[in-house]
Amino acid sequence: MVTIRLARGGAKKNPFYYVVVTDNHAPRDGRFIERLGFYNPVARGQEANQPLRLNLERVDHWLEHGARPSERVDHLIKRARKEQQVSA
Repeated sequence: MVTIRLARGGAKKNPFYYVVVTDNHAPRDGRFIERLGFYNPVARGQEANQPLRLNLERVDHWLEHGARPSERVDHLIKRARKEQQVSA
């Protein structure tokens, strides 16, 4: 099964997450099919303008093809859609 989930990057006590499409048997930070965006929960300074960036067209593509988002990614997708409506 294909899953949309977070892959951790960044340094110790400074997390940075990529939103990736991956097979659910692959390790958390391992092999992935496609990178859809990122989430930076501790964004500071100039980075604070955009702590979340997602390619919603590709997210929709993968959801149409049966990919299941993790619980956290589902919340992030809803947040990104809300931000997109406000800015449009």
